[in-house]
Amino acid sequence: MPALSPQEFVSRDYSSDLSAADLLRAYRLMVLSRKLDERCWILHRQGKIAFHISGIGQEACQLAAGLALEPGKDYYFPHYRDLVTVLALGMKPVDVLMGTYGKAGDPGSGGRQMPNHYNYRPANIVSVSSPVTTQVPQCAGVAFAIKLRGEDRVAMCALGEGATSQGDWHEGLNWAGINKLPFVCLVENNNYAISVPMDKQMPVANVADRGYAYGMPGVAYDGNDFFECYNVTREAVERARRGDGPTLLEARTTRLTAHSSDDDDRTYRDRAELEAQKRRDPLPLLAGHLQEMGVLKPKAVAEIEAEVMAEIDTALDDALRAPYPEPEAALEHVFAPGTPGDRYVKSWRVDW
Repeated sequence: MPALSPQEFVSRDYSSDLSAADLLRAYRLMVLSRKLDERCWILHRQGKIAFHISGIGQEACQLAAGLALEPGKDYYFPHYRDLVTVLALGMKPVDVLMGTYGKAGDPGSGGRQMPNHYNYRPANIVSVSSPVTTQVPQCAGVAFAIKLRGEDRVAMCALGEGATSQGDWHEGLNWAGINKLPFVCLVENNNYAISVPMDKQMPVANVADRGYAYGMPGVAYDGNDFFECYNVTREAVERARRGDGPTLLEARTTRLTAHSSDDDDRTYRDRAELEAQKRRDPLPLLAGHLQEMGVLKPKAVAEIEAEVMAEIDTALDDALRAPYPEPEAALEHVFAPGTPGDRYVKSWRVDW
């Protein structure tokens, strides 16, 4: 996709603490995520994987979160669309595809979970849970433990705006606010909770407006402008790290696909609206920003895409060759090791 012209930028402020090398890495990560996401759509349409849920269009705010945190030190509780975030924090395409195919090499669950349930212990990425919004009180609990232990860490969670209608969201934010926790909540507001538009979900203009009721600042910003996303997210993380308490972030972004591979958004979404939103695609916007800055050379765009496609091809080959879990593995991780329940389950004799 070609870069957009500078006239289409909402912001011309490219200032950040990121070096030219950091910015090129950020661009490569966004391209890698986009191409891997597109490959998963193709694999699903070919009948080779069972399910896919996409982050296409939301990568700027997601990538900003991954770059603002310190992998392996801070904790991240991802949204199921956060492919580029987990890649920025240290997961590899092969890790993602192992989970997609349910292979034993899935670093999070050994092939037990459905696709897009990211989990990577080396980077403190805590597993996505299928029930929507459970990550928010989990994240608040980890932030509470961080504060009790006096650790120099931050806990961040991400979710869609539809999840803010769940009770877990309100309980988690209330606990974070009461205790002034090192907690950041990123709401990726794409205006649709599956098929329900925002104005049918809540009586406020911005999710961020609700932050003040829970004793924390709420910040709404352009979720497709990488530089704005990074600077806002970085400040929220640093604020939490300083001990100044939690922040509610609302990235106003765009979902450029259907809700998931099981959804047909033509039944509820105007095509003209979607075409207009494609003009705010964060990938060509970032490319345009970096080209105007002189950081991204025109020939580098094709080179990076070729490198990324080769990396994905290799990762897919490795994932396809990898073994599935042994049937006996179903008896692992049911109960804590060594407990009566664990011994009971493992005493079963099953003709595999």
